[in-house]
Amino acid sequence: MGNTLKEMHDVQGALQCYTRAIQINPAFADAHSNLASVHKDSGNIPEAIQSYRTALKLKPDFPDAYCNLAHCLQIVCDWTDYSGRMKKIVSIVADQLDKNRLPSVHPHHSMLYPLSHEFRKAIAGRHAQLCLEKIQVLHKPLYRFSPNLAPDGRIRIGYVSSDFGNHPTSHLMQSIPGVHNRARVEIFCYSLSPDDGTTFRQKVSRETEHFIDLSAIQCNGKAADRIYQDGIHVLVNMNGYTKGARNEIFALRPAPIQAMWLGYPGTSGASFMDYIITDEQTSPVSLAHQYSEQLAFLPNTFFIGDHMRMFPHLKERIIMADSSNPGEQVKDNVAVINAVDIDPLKDVANVTQVIMEGKHRDEAVKANVTVAELSTTSGINSMILNGQLQTSVNGVNIQNGLATQINAKAATGEEVPGEIMVTTRQQYMLPDDAVVFCNFNQLYKIDPATLKMWVNILNRVPNSVMWLLRFPQVGETNIHVAAQQMGLKNGKLIFSNVAAKEEHVRRGQLADVCLDTPLCNGHTTGMDVLWAGTPMVTLPGETLASRVASSQLCTLELNELVAKSREDFENIAVKLGNDTDYRRAIRAKVWEGRLNSPLFDVRLYAKDLEDLFYKMWEKFRKGEKTSHIIH
Repeated sequence: MGNTLKEMHDVQGALQCYTRAIQINPAFADAHSNLASVHKDSGNIPEAIQSYRTALKLKPDFPDAYCNLAHCLQIVCDWTDYSGRMKKIVSIVADQLDKNRLPSVHPHHSMLYPLSHEFRKAIAGRHAQLCLEKIQVLHKPLYRFSPNLAPDGRIRIGYVSSDFGNHPTSHLMQSIPGVHNRARVEIFCYSLSPDDGTTFRQKVSRETEHFIDLSAIQCNGKAADRIYQDGIHVLVNMNGYTKGARNEIFALRPAPIQAMWLGYPGTSGASFMDYIITDEQTSPVSLAHQYSEQLAFLPNTFFIGDHMRMFPHLKERIIMADSSNPGEQVKDNVAVINAVDIDPLKDVANVTQVIMEGKHRDEAVKANVTVAELSTTSGINSMILNGQLQTSVNGVNIQNGLATQINAKAATGEEVPGEIMVTTRQQYMLPDDAVVFCNFNQLYKIDPATLKMWVNILNRVPNSVMWLLRFPQVGETNIHVAAQQMGLKNGKLIFSNVAAKEEHVRRGQLADVCLDTPLCNGHTTGMDVLWAGTPMVTLPGETLASRVASSQLCTLELNELVAKSREDFENIAVKLGNDTDYRRAIRAKVWEGRLNSPLFDVRLYAKDLEDLFYKMWEKFRKGEKTSHIIH
């Protein structure tokens, strides 16, 4: 009963059922494990850990409970006997694959463990096989496809996602359906989730040529029929094995070409997915064996962000200065003002352009920076100190950047804030004079080797701090303890709460350098920090999830921030930390590149996607076997 309620997303009902089952039989290990999984899905990680441990005490040979416990411990950075845990996970997966069982490690978590590419592909493959088994009961005949286009000569593209709403995927691609060239492509967006009432959902449904809510069609067979009747040529899977996916629709093959794109950082392992849309840096051909799909390359990074449209107020930043301290050295990320319209500021401040100069390979790199010199900043400082929502400077309203409750839709990124906002290091307890390294990822992406690199960097850069998020809060203590054991001096780690989207992106301006997590990179968070003008150092591994940040940096032509080894990662970060001229130059390159490189250029990206869809279609039309599209 509890399992049925859990399937129906009745969390309270499931909790009651499992709790009752445990009261009746306290030695029922499966009930403890099921209870733990409800706690885990609800974000109650400490309770989940406790229940999984109870289940394992009662039944030591319990692979599902062990692997779920391991994932919970990863979420909160509990690294007790880390290497022993990793070995055991590998041996459990090996045994399960050998016995043709569904592995206890979820495909989406497989990149976190030292599994072989074959194992990762096989884990995904078992889940794909489940989808094929589920659709067999429908006894549907195979769909037949014509090699001809529609009478108007356009290719029909179907984007399938459960995330057309307030979700990182929409924050990245919400503008794409609307900017596609309607003379070349006919766009269908198939939503797997009901309307969440956000402007993200409204934008996609309004701007795409056809928007179909498949959440109302629960039967996968009927949903696939609808797609087939629409005559889709290329069907795009944006979920993979993430929450809300309905891969059974793809298993029914309602379109002649089916491709993975953007929403899932890995292979589907599925015979029914033809291509994965990626790029040369993220998925080099030398690593093609880790994918079941054929590689389809975009010319730049396969990643995209809608930041230019969502956060235009961050295109420019104004440095706040106090004219009563004339000799003060201007730093571009201690106190920053952002606004779509800065004209009102000119009435109350002396707004000037200052050239900040840095050195890069013996060349001077210059960046124009706007400085607003106020006769006094005491009103703003007092607003921040006292936690006031806003203050008036000679009749001009300035909003405290922490006061995101003033406009809920601006906070989520659904609207562009109209106010003049001030963001300062003081708001986040960051020292004004320190070099601030940051990482805004969920803490599960950190492993002991990554933290060790960060500790080494912090110890080699005097007066530096590392800014992290309580993502989740329970992980904060574990990170502090582990870093101390690795030899980090006290006070060098500073944690902030998770913030709403707009504040999260905006506050990235206060950091000097982002240190990426090699195990699984910042993907959306990488784009967020780069839009804020903060450079990122990364170390690509072999998995797709570990190579996305390097692909973003290469598109910005900042290959020098892509490390070749752990030692190289540390040296690049230390140079950025200790060499002010170099740091200024690299920051200037990121600042310029945001607007001038293809990284945030949604229109160019949509055109490149269309070209790729045409190449896929040409192969199909000619009756060619699917193969890599890499030119």
